[in-house]
Amino acid sequence: MKPLYHLLNSQVKDLQISGIRKISNRIMNDPTIINLTLGQPDFPTPDKIKRAAQQAIVDNKSSYTHNAGMLPLREAISAYIDKLYGLSYRAEDEIIVTNGASEALAITFQAILEPGAEVILPAPIYPGYEPLIRLCGGVPVLIDTRATGFKVNAAMIAAAITEKTRCVVLPYPSNPIGCTLNEKEVREIADLLLDKEIFIVSDEIYSRLTFDGDHFSIATIPGMKEKSIVINGLSKSHAMTGWRIGFTLAPAPITAEMIKLHLYQTVCASTISQYAALEAVTSCMDDEEAMKAEYRKRRDYVYARLSAMGLACTKPEGAFYAFASIEHLGMPASDFVMNLIDDEKVAVVPGEAFSQFGQGYIRLSYAASMEKLEEGLNRLERFVQKCQRS
Repeated sequence: MKPLYHLLNSQVKDLQISGIRKISNRIMNDPTIINLTLGQPDFPTPDKIKRAAQQAIVDNKSSYTHNAGMLPLREAISAYIDKLYGLSYRAEDEIIVTNGASEALAITFQAILEPGAEVILPAPIYPGYEPLIRLCGGVPVLIDTRATGFKVNAAMIAAAITEKTRCVVLPYPSNPIGCTLNEKEVREIADLLLDKEIFIVSDEIYSRLTFDGDHFSIATIPGMKEKSIVINGLSKSHAMTGWRIGFTLAPAPITAEMIKLHLYQTVCASTISQYAALEAVTSCMDDEEAMKAEYRKRRDYVYARLSAMGLACTKPEGAFYAFASIEHLGMPASDFVMNLIDDEKVAVVPGEAFSQFGQGYIRLSYAASMEKLEEGLNRLERFVQKCQRS
């Protein structure tokens, strides 16, 4: 029988594996390479969280939960985000516990987009948004933020809005830059969008890793909660990437539509992971703060080293990434990255993985031990010096 490969979904066939994964997959089985590619915390999940999961297994807590997640967990999340950010969402009908922030984004876009709807994205940007938007028939509209130090502002968004604009994505602190938006900047964007029929998807997965000042969520501004979907989770803040716990915060009418999509895709998040998450959001504030303090220390070290070797870099205000310019070396970032792997056994990500506006940059993750960062940056410095001599 003739194969039916030609009948596969054309939108899926057009998708590309992200540049981050292409590099990390290439080096995965080589222990000699210092891997500074993935946003994967190097800390172990805190012991209290692991014990909660172990106890759930012992107690046979392995059945399905409510589709939106266990009510005690949603209640704990409601209290947690209120305490941290002043966000007010009802556990009963405004919170969904998802399989990571990735699924949270997927069901959000599926709920609000229709074919032809435009989504404004500040770039360079995490490559996971655009495929999800395209699978919904949406049209990504990229804003070039290079001229403003990689910060999107209200004027940029205003210039990109058309009659087809359905959504603006605000990822802050951002991946790959590590920059964030302060209260004044957020309020200016809110003033622009308040009277427009445009959703805001506020991706705040790195909000607990804000180094200077407090994170300010756009959904706290009067009138903005009604049109905002806030994305958050525990992967980055609690070193729980593999536990796959994210959550959405949105008004009840929006959440009611999103939960249908969540139901048919996954039924519910892992029950064992939900018990671990309950412990995480109720008793692990000290662990979060300790990890953030270590990331801040690494941020300062990495920024100083990159600056000293002549790689211009916007000082990260959050997350655990540095986005450094290599334009002056006269080499495409993709070539730079591959040669760096071959010559010095260090892996970083080429900037074009984060849109065409990342050309001439590399991203490295400092979610790695100081020992690895020191050696990795020593090797990077040798390679940069070699490029400068050639």
